[in-house]
Amino acid sequence: MAGRFSPRDTSFYDLLAESGRNVAASADVLAGLCEPDADRVKIAADMRDLEHAGDAATHSIMRQLNKSFVTPFDREDIYRLASALDDVVDAMDEATDFIVLADVGELPALLMDQIRLVRLASIETAQAMARLATLQDLEPYWVRVNEVENEADQVYRQLLSKLFGGGYDTLQVLKLREVADLLEEAADALEHVAHAVETIAVKES
Repeated sequence: MAGRFSPRDTSFYDLLAESGRNVAASADVLAGLCEPDADRVKIAADMRDLEHAGDAATHSIMRQLNKSFVTPFDREDIYRLASALDDVVDAMDEATDFIVLADVGELPALLMDQIRLVRLASIETAQAMARLATLQDLEPYWVRVNEVENEADQVYRQLLSKLFGGGYDTLQVLKLREVADLLEEAADALEHVAHAVETIAVKES
């Protein structure tokens, strides 16, 4: 039957793996902000391109959901997973864009730690998306991402404490707080991806 999707097809697996690779690529670009001579304008432009690529992958998944009679996992789980992957890149894109538009100055070490943790979880996520077809060896992934997100929460709280500790002027506090909030959103979205994968794995086990 035209448009029918059977579990043997790889459409969803390929599209979700593509979204995962885009998350990792975005995190690599984000990590460029930690370089002393970072070209922030180029980083923001590259990130915008990746955000558009992520949107395209997400739209492809949604179109596939709309035309498929049989899906490899529950429809709501695929939707939740695709949306969370999209949220990760959106948050990274907003962070890099804001850094350029608001002319944010030097990034504190703790904010760079946030970036490092987001990148670490993004790499784990890309690898996990490539394993969805078999659902093998996924538990270490979601355990690890949960650990990283907990560490990211601690770094975020430490950063806020430092920002409001009197070492920065009010305007810089507001700018850095916005970037920190967006990076925290990215970390949270990565955890949401891990939760979606765990839900799928439990249902399919």
